This record gives sequence, C-alpha cells and structure tokens, in this order.
Amino acid sequence: MQYVSTRGAGPVTAAQAILMGLAPDGGLWTPQQLPRIPEGRMAGLFRLPYHQLAYAILQPFLEEFDRLETILEETYSPGRFEECGPAPVSRLDQDTYLLELYHGPTLAFKDLALQLLPRLMVESARIAGEDQGVLVLAATSGDTGKAALEGFAGVPGTGVAVLYPNEGVSPAQRRQMVTQPGKNVWVYALEGNFDDAQRQVKALQGDGPFLAALAEAKWRVSSANSMNIGRLLPQIVYYFYAYGRLVEAGRLALREKVDFVVPTGNFGDILAGWYARAMGLPVGELICASNANRVLTDFFRQGSYDVHRPFHKTLSPSMDILVSSNLERLLFEAADRDAGRVSEWMQALAREGRYTLPGWQTALEGIWAGCADDGMTCQAIADAYKQGRLVDPHTAVALHVLTQYHCAAPRRRPAVVLATASPYKFSTTVLKAIGQATDGRDGRQAILDLESASGVPAPKAILRVWDMPELHTQRGDAAAVRRSLMDFVRSAR
Repeated sequence: MQYVSTRGAGPVTAAQAILMGLAPDGGLWTPQQLPRIPEGRMAGLFRLPYHQLAYAILQPFLEEFDRLETILEETYSPGRFEECGPAPVSRLDQDTYLLELYHGPTLAFKDLALQLLPRLMVESARIAGEDQGVLVLAATSGDTGKAALEGFAGVPGTGVAVLYPNEGVSPAQRRQMVTQPGKNVWVYALEGNFDDAQRQVKALQGDGPFLAALAEAKWRVSSANSMNIGRLLPQIVYYFYAYGRLVEAGRLALREKVDFVVPTGNFGDILAGWYARAMGLPVGELICASNANRVLTDFFRQGSYDVHRPFHKTLSPSMDILVSSNLERLLFEAADRDAGRVSEWMQALAREGRYTLPGWQTALEGIWAGCADDGMTCQAIADAYKQGRLVDPHTAVALHVLTQYHCAAPRRRPAVVLATASPYKFSTTVLKAIGQATDGRDGRQAILDLESASGVPAPKAILRVWDMPELHTQRGDAAAVRRSLMDFVRSAR
C-alpha cells in the first residue's frame, strides 16, 4: 500500500507518510486505494478480540510493518485500558447504543489511536533507516493533547510538543496536560482558539528555516493530529468492532445496516467511519454531530464551506473548531481523487475563507448533519441521566442530533453513538445539567460531587491529576512559539 497527497504529492510508503505527518505540498496523505473486505470474511472478523481485529483491518494499510501484530497486541493489552476493554458497547434504549471510547489512560477516544501511533512512529523510523529524532507536533482542543503526551512520553527518539488554546479547554483537560511529566514533552498555552493552534502546527511543518534548524539539531517533524494517516487509520477499527459486538449480542443481523452518530469538529473520527463503510462494513447513515460551531452542519446541508462566522466557546470544547482539516480527505474522494480540484478549494479557503463543492448532494451522500447548542446539550445530558447514564457534553451533542435525525429520517435503523470522553472530564457541566448545585466549584471537588450525586465511580486517573504539580506553565502568542519550541528541542535529546 502506498499513499498520495490530497494535493498531488507522492506516492510514498506508509512509513514515510507516518514520519512526515503532513505532505510537503500541504496536503494530507491518503491510501492509494481502500482495501475491500469480502462479505464472506466479515463474520469471522467479528469474532476476533480487539487487537486481532485491528491486525486484520490495518495490515493491508501497513504491509511493510513486519512487527505489526506484536505492536497491536502490546498496544491494546488489558494493562493499558480498563477491564471492559478498549471499546465496549452498551445499550441506551431499544435501538440506541453507546460505543464507549473513553476507557484508556486519558479517558478519551484519542487513546485508541494515540497509544498506537508512537509505536508506529518508532517502527517507521526503523523501516526508513532514520537516525534523527522525531518531533511530534499536536494542536489540541482538549483531548488530543493529553493522549499524545501520554503516548509519546519517554518514547526513545521522539519528542512531543502540544499547543492548546488558553482558556479553550476544560479545567480537567488542562490539568491533564500541564501535569504531564517527561523530559521529551512540551506544552504551550496559545492565546487564541483551536484553529489558531492548528494553523501554527501546519505552519511549522512548512517553515523552511524552522525545519532547517531542526535538521541541524538532528530532528525531523511529524504530527500527532489526525492529519497524520497513522493516527487516523486505527480509528477505523472500532467501527468494525462495534458492529461485531451488536451481531454477537443478537441485536443486529449480519449484513443489516447500522447508523453511526459521531460528535466531531476536525472530521477525523467520522472520516474513519466513512473509510469503514467504503471497506465493506454495512453502515447506513453517518450522522455528523456539531455544536454551535456548525460549519460542518452547514456544509453538508448546503455544499458550501464558509469560516466567516462567529466562533463560539461551548460546553463541548473539543468540537470548538471552524477549520476541519480532515474534511480535505473526503473532498479528495468526492472529487474522484482529482488533486488539482482539491488544491483549488483549499487555496480558496486560505484566500477567501470559503469554497463550494459542485454537485454536493451526490458527492456527500450518506452523511447527514445536525447540531446542538449548549441548551440542547445540557438537556441531552439530563435525558441520558434519567435513563441511568452519565454522558459528557460531546456525546450529548451526538445524542441530541440523533433525535433530530429520527425526526427527519423516513426509517429508523439501530444507531451507535460514539461516546468520546468520560463525563468526569467535564464534571461541572454535567453536574449543572443534571440539576446539581456546583456553587462555582471546579476541579477535584466537582469530580467528587458528581461521583456522590450519580453513584458512578470516578476514574482514578482523573482524580490523580489534581494531586500532581503543574510542570508546564508557558503561555503566549504565536510569535513566541518557535523560540520556545527550539529551546525545548535543544534540551530534549
């Protein structure tokens, strides 16, 4: 399997694509073709444990990784995830299920890919014969940062640098990042929003003088965001796994279609579902759930992408995004892999802040989009609580959008909602939504109050960060990032 850029560069090998992160032309590396899984093989796949299923799905994408099976077994071992495993499926009501993706070390869905990416990165360097260190950059709206820090901390030959928007993440998300130990980790609070942080990460990967200075210090740069194909591919696996659990439980007949509801901002998680469907998984509708920053909702309803709109800080901060990078990969498929057309759209976005997709009704078929404001989000949290479930604000957005879809859809299929984070990462929001007084409390006390009110034990990992010292206090604007980052690079090896 080789990879091409959405804007024309390539082809390159999987190892090269993972090491580079972003393509040199500014595009995103994409598989030259998606492997199709024969229908007759599906039933056998669905009986496999998670790490073996991951091998069956990922091996065609990563053919040169001769240690892949061992790496996957180590990554998804019981010691790294809670006893329930990486991706348990639970029932919410008659035909709605939660795919619980928050049982990893940082309590968010990013763990399922970012526990694996460091191993793929090290293996890629070995395959490519690299002797440079790999500086892994990550912009985060809350969860990617801690998951990247946790995954790469202490990994030989790597450094991980995380940019997060100051005052743009929850207190628990911030605490998880700023308490992260490790000589090879760097955390920076950027004045601005997630789009500003993501813009900086992309700019750094194309900054000639910065890259030259890194090379002189024997480093190369890559990315931990889902712009990196090595981060995106592992997310395909849990769509197959969820489907298999429903078949195994007798909730779904083999080959019966199921809808997936995905809370998303940067479009990586739902794009993995699109890939799963293209590979043969019986997926009905992919339901794209946005918060008040509804740029994706408007795009899928109108065919025009326009960032000229207010930016909202919401109760679901990981989705507070206006520039959804992974949408470029879907555009590449919608344009019949015409890199020239994709380049034109991306140039228009950079120049004018907007573009329009011709024939969008056909090109975007199979994706339905909706959105929820903060009031709707809180109501969805309260409704789920009445059903005996605690959900975080991002999952609540998805639950509300599912109700919108049911009002609009002519038929009702079983639906799997991706539950992307532990509610304890957003304890104050959840407490208020379920009618509990918070008295302005946040942090550890809010976690304990939520535990007391709900009877659901708080994860030890989220309590532990409030007892740890803050190790990363740097903050500032974009102009100071390069200087601070270079100081880190010189001391990290």
